Amino acid sequence: MKLRINNTLIVPMTQEGLYFKGDIGIDGKYISWIGKQPQGFEADRIIDGTGYLAMPSLINSHTHLSMGLMRNYKDDLPTLQAWLGEIFPIEDKLTEDDILKASRLGALELIQGGTTLFTDMYFQPQATAQASLEAGLRASIGVTLFGELSDNVERMKEREKLLAPYLQEADGRIVLNCAPHAIYTCTKETYQYAASWTREHQTILHTHLSETEKEVQDCLSVHKLTPPQYLSEIGVLQDLKGMLAHCVHLTESDIALISSLDMTIVHNPSSNLKLGSGIAPIASYIKGGIPIALGTDGASSNNNLNMFEEMHIASLLGRVSGQTTKLKPYQVLEMATKNGAMAMGLQEKIGTLEVGKEADLILIDLQKSHLTPLNDPFSALVYATQASDVATVICQGNILMENHAMKTLNENQILRDVNDTWANVLQR
Repeated sequence: MKLRINNTLIVPMTQEGLYFKGDIGIDGKYISWIGKQPQGFEADRIIDGTGYLAMPSLINSHTHLSMGLMRNYKDDLPTLQAWLGEIFPIEDKLTEDDILKASRLGALELIQGGTTLFTDMYFQPQATAQASLEAGLRASIGVTLFGELSDNVERMKEREKLLAPYLQEADGRIVLNCAPHAIYTCTKETYQYAASWTREHQTILHTHLSETEKEVQDCLSVHKLTPPQYLSEIGVLQDLKGMLAHCVHLTESDIALISSLDMTIVHNPSSNLKLGSGIAPIASYIKGGIPIALGTDGASSNNNLNMFEEMHIASLLGRVSGQTTKLKPYQVLEMATKNGAMAMGLQEKIGTLEVGKEADLILIDLQKSHLTPLNDPFSALVYATQASDVATVICQGNILMENHAMKTLNENQILRDVNDTWANVLQR
């Protein structure tokens, strides 16, 4: 199908300060042209973009999609460790069907907030892959590792087999990553196996790191090394591409180490604040040469998957956390778009609006009191735009939501299913 979006304000995210009025042509799954329609392009469908802003769709670089099932549950606990102590027993009760229904809920929320790609780490990943397929989303699905090496070797073999049909059907939208959970839940041998598997399959290693002061202090007590130094010492971080979630507590030597590797830090400000983990000095990391992407974490520790809210909070924290370098709105938008694509090795396909890239984009309704007058689109996107302002979502040239109407998922059915599932889980 050939699609033309007419007369819209375009923020391509290719250059700071660049925005302009124009049209966008989509041919199949690719952006065919931007600006003025060339001769010979005949659209099958036309979307009137008047009063809307077009930009790359958002990328949630760290989440646990199906944890929305535990949304607004056990929110008064003081630390990550205390919270996990309540969450792990619930997770032990979850079935593949529970995770499928919760993943559909997460996919629905992502689309409604303008996100079309997420990096996931959770149990029963085939259920999350199925929900992603149904929704038309992109997903980097983590095979999550816990505990001893022998268990994880078997788990990886089983998960690869279970996920193979979804990868085949997804037309490149779904890929695998290897996700050892954390240094306090995985053995050294498990991490080394994860690194070896990642190198062999030329994919991404995705892990939690230096999220809390306790994690750092425990690692220093046992290994005499900080968490990044420990993983480097055992040969995990070298010669591969990695995504390090949180990194709230890094030393100057940690920053230098990470900047020398092919690593992206994924900032999760809402979750870090809610769990009392601290404020990651992101501007300092950027100054140190580390690329930063943005994530929501799970909707049970956030408690939503709203990337516009995450941008807003990240920008505010980046201006008040005692750093001499302040984050600009454009830098925060980069974290939620092009940096997420680069973190996953997809920068040649998505993350910006450019001719020849795949058509992942959103239309934001500017006819809102909180977006009037617009003045600076970049500031408006970070400081004023709400997830509910996203009207239309396109992924790989397919319309997932148009004028707030879902095209791929049944919203009412999903909400009923999740409420019924959660009531059932609580009775187990």
